[in-house]
Amino acid sequence: MREVIARVLENAPITEDVFSLTFCCEEEIPVRAGQFAMIGVSGFPLRRPIAICKAEGERITVCYRLKGEGTKRMSRELKPGENLSVLLPLGNGFYAAEEERRIALVGGGAGVFPLISALRQYADKKQVFAYMGFKNKENLCMEHEIYRASGGLIATDDGSFGFHGSAVAAFESEADKIKPEVVFSCGPLPMMRALAEYTKRKNIKTFVSLEERMGCGLGACLVCICEKTNGEHARVCKDGPVFDAREIFG
Repeated sequence: MREVIARVLENAPITEDVFSLTFCCEEEIPVRAGQFAMIGVSGFPLRRPIAICKAEGERITVCYRLKGEGTKRMSRELKPGENLSVLLPLGNGFYAAEEERRIALVGGGAGVFPLISALRQYADKKQVFAYMGFKNKENLCMEHEIYRASGGLIATDDGSFGFHGSAVAAFESEADKIKPEVVFSCGPLPMMRALAEYTKRKNIKTFVSLEERMGCGLGACLVCICEKTNGEHARVCKDGPVFDAREIFG
């Protein structure tokens, strides 16, 4: 992890409420799929934790949804050429063992973005199947990245594009055919819980990336504590954000 002063290259909307921010560091920073960055916002004492979507040499891309005043200010004020204070890379990230040759990615909403980094990392080395869910066609984004996968389905809740239903339902419809050896997931907790219940029955190793409010991003402030099924507490920023699904959902 290091603090860098990066230069904004692009900060533009890719849907009505999602922006893609690309910035350039002074040198290449190695990033593992699923890691995140803490991005400084002027006028706010705490940085914003945002998953890294793409790492291309010195260029880093993150995608963020407009939620509170902090992300709205990011969308307004981070113009190309501006400097940006960033801590990165943070967290443990996703990891597939050498013998795990078939990976399924199951993501919903903003949870799609950290999975794009996993797709980019493993697409040339393994068979990767992507099951990405969106509210509707208007919220669909990053499809050019999703199509890097060996297979899979794009799902929409209302059926306006692709599979009609959730990303989990789309995955379940093809799981017996693709026979994944490991599953990576990020998205709303109910979605990941449903996925974990299914993969537990099927005995498929599954890792989930949790999204929690964070303070420091370094594990010191204990804002992002989550409780594991064994009663122990974990820091999402430092011990995660990626956990074995059995640790979180049983």
